[in-house]
Amino acid sequence: MTARDIAQRADRAGLRLVRFLWCGNDGTVRAKASGSNGLEGRLERGIGVTVGMQAMNGLDQLQPVPGMGPVGEYRLMPALETFRVLPYAPGSGAVLTDHCGLDGEPAPVCQRSFLKRMQARLAEHGFVLRAAFENEFSLARREGDEYVPVDSALCFSTIAMAAAQEYADALASALQEQWLPLQQYYAELGHGQQEISTAHAPALQAADEQLLVRETIRGVAAQQGLVASLAPKPWPDNAGNGAHVHFSLWEDDRNRFYAQGGLSELARSFIAGVLAHLPGLCGLTAPSFNSYHRIVPGYWAGAYGCWGYDNREAPVRVASPFRGAEEASTNAELKACDSSANPYLALGGLIAAGLDGVERKLEPPEPVDVDPARLGEHERARRTIRPLPGTQAEALDALAADEVLTAALGPVLAGSYLAVRRSEWAAYSAEDTEFEHQGHFEKY
Repeated sequence: MTARDIAQRADRAGLRLVRFLWCGNDGTVRAKASGSNGLEGRLERGIGVTVGMQAMNGLDQLQPVPGMGPVGEYRLMPALETFRVLPYAPGSGAVLTDHCGLDGEPAPVCQRSFLKRMQARLAEHGFVLRAAFENEFSLARREGDEYVPVDSALCFSTIAMAAAQEYADALASALQEQWLPLQQYYAELGHGQQEISTAHAPALQAADEQLLVRETIRGVAAQQGLVASLAPKPWPDNAGNGAHVHFSLWEDDRNRFYAQGGLSELARSFIAGVLAHLPGLCGLTAPSFNSYHRIVPGYWAGAYGCWGYDNREAPVRVASPFRGAEEASTNAELKACDSSANPYLALGGLIAAGLDGVERKLEPPEPVDVDPARLGEHERARRTIRPLPGTQAEALDALAADEVLTAALGPVLAGSYLAVRRSEWAAYSAEDTEFEHQGHFEKY
C-alpha cells in the first residue's frame, strides 16, 4: 500500500482528518492529525513533532532529559500498512508511526523501532513471537466529579452483559470494521468491568493492534456518552484491570512452545528467562504508580515471582491447550502487565528477557500448583519464590539494574524512559489517592 493508495482511500471514505498515532514513554496514546489537504505528502514525509514529547510524563510535565528539550524535532513516519478508517470518529482515520530523525533513520528513543530490533534478534534464531492481549477495562458514567460503574453485577453475569449490551455491540462492530478480530467478550469481576481478547499475531502487529484496540475501547465509549478506563486500578475498592499477554514462539507454521506431552525445552528456557528478568520487566509491563495497587496477592494478578500450569495467582501461567488443537493453542500468559504500559516496550522487553533464557539455556524452577501467598514465608524462601516489586519505584529500580533489559533498550531509550516514569512516582507520591485516581482514570 502506498501513500497515494491511502490518500485515495481516505478521499473515497470522506475523511477530513487522519491521526498519526504514537505511544510514548508514559504509556499514553497521543496523536497529531493531517487534514485531507496535503495528506499524501505527509504520509510520505511524516509530520514533525518536538523531541520534548518523549520526555513528557503522564502529567504533561517535561523532564530534563539530555537532547529532549525545546530544541529539535522528530518525524512521525507512518507505517502505511496500519492505516484504518475510524468507525467511532466520523470523518477520521488513523495510522501508527515510528519516531525518526531528520535523516529518516529511526530515532534511538523510538519504542516501535525497539520492538523491531527485538524481533530481528529473535529472527536470527529462526523464531517469531506471536502474542495476544486480553484487555480488562472499566465502563462508567460521569456524574458530576464522580465516575460511576455502569453495573454492580457479578463476574460473568448476564445482568452485567445486559447493562453494557449496546456498548458491547458497538465495540464489536467497530473492531470488526478495523480488521481487529474479536475472540471473546464478557463481564469481569469488578463493577462495570469488561474484558475482551483479540487474536494472536506477530509481535509488532500485536503491539500495533493493541494501540488500536485501546483507542477503540475509549472511542466507542465516548461516542455513547460513557467513559472507558483501562487504568490498572480505576477505583481503590474495585477489581484491577490487566492487559494479560499470551505468547508463544513460532518457526514458520510450527508452534515451537509445543512438544508431545507438554512444553518444549525451548518454551521452558524462554519462560525461565522471563522469570529471571521479571522484576525489571515489570518496570516495562506494569510501569505506572497505579499498577501496584493491582499487583497484590489474592487478586489473580501474580504478585510472586513464579510460574504454573493454569495457576492464576502466578504472574506467568501456562494455559491448558485445547483438545484436538494442542499445538496451535500451547502458550504462556504474562499476567503482570496492564494498559499503562507502552505495548512496544512490553513485548520488546518480553522478547529480550525470554531470549536471554534461550541463549543461556536456562531451566525454570518447579511450577507452583497452589496460591503462592498460602505457602508461608519459609516455604516460599525454600522454593525461591520472591515477591514482585511492590511499588512503581521498586520496579523501575529493578529495570535500571537489569543489564540485559537496559542494553536491549539502549542508553537513550532506557534513560529517557526511567526519567519519565520516575518523575511520575515522585509526583503521585506527593499527593493523595484522589489525585492518583484522577491522574489515571481517563489517561489510560
